[in-house]
Amino acid sequence: MAKLYFRYGAMNSGKSTALLQAAYNYEERGQHVLLAKPAIDTKGASQIESRLGMTREADFLIGADDGARAVFHRERERVRRTGFDVACLLIDEAQFLTPDQVDDLFRVAVEDDIPVLAYGIRNDFRTHAFPGSGRLLAIAHTLEELKTICRCGRKAVFNGRRIGDRFVFDGDQVAIDGASVAYESLCGHCYLQESAGRLG
Repeated sequence: MAKLYFRYGAMNSGKSTALLQAAYNYEERGQHVLLAKPAIDTKGASQIESRLGMTREADFLIGADDGARAVFHRERERVRRTGFDVACLLIDEAQFLTPDQVDDLFRVAVEDDIPVLAYGIRNDFRTHAFPGSGRLLAIAHTLEELKTICRCGRKAVFNGRRIGDRFVFDGDQVAIDGASVAYESLCGHCYLQESAGRLG
């Protein structure tokens, strides 16, 4: 039986790089993979972008109202028409999935016997779990933390949101990197220091 994997980490922990490396490893062995991401992640449009500069076009996007398994089946049929089958489904920015879509990915792994590797962050800038991440933490067969470091050298576990030079702790859960919004990976000590001790 195939498994659903959740590989998570703070910002800049190399999640997209690891996804692209996993895709390369499969393809180097002559196997076909599908890469997807939630449509809400407008950074890079339909591309999966690593902060190291590697990019690759996603095979499909998952809209907020889409059944993830139904979209996967459609794309799998497209691959099968070329005479091949899908060896693995890789999902970038999995935190933006809905809990129902995560349940769909679990069914892809268990009922369709296709490994699913989901990559994402666990918590938002307020330290609250994203709905997709919360569900992945609950039902994924395998959890793997990808580590990165804070500016002070400690292990980073939080994602601080900055507008200009100022950290903010209120606002919408989702705000994609842009001209006015940026994120910094922080350890617990630095997060509490920036937020004047507030957590949650």
